[in-house]
Amino acid sequence: MVLRFLLLPITGPLMGVTWLGEKILEQASTEIDDKENLSKQLLALQLAFDMGEIPEEEFEIQEEALLLAILEAEQEGTMLEE
Repeated sequence: MVLRFLLLPITGPLMGVTWLGEKILEQASTEIDDKENLSKQLLALQLAFDMGEIPEEEFEIQEEALLLAILEAEQEGTMLEE
C-alpha cells in the first residue's frame, strides 16, 4: 500500500491515459455498432419491400429516416476524428 502511494506520481498519469483510451475505444465501438445496426435495418426494410410486405409509401418514409440516421452517424464520426 505504501509502495502504491509512493509510485502514484508515475502510475497515476498512466492509469489516466489508460482510462481515456478505454473511453475512446468504447465510444468508437458504439458508433460502429450504430452504423451497422442502421445498415441492417435498411437492408431488412428493402427486403420487406421487395417481398411486398410493406407499401411503397411506407418504404420511402422509413428509408429516408434510416438514410438520414446513417448520414448523421457518419457526420458525428468524422467530427470526433477531427
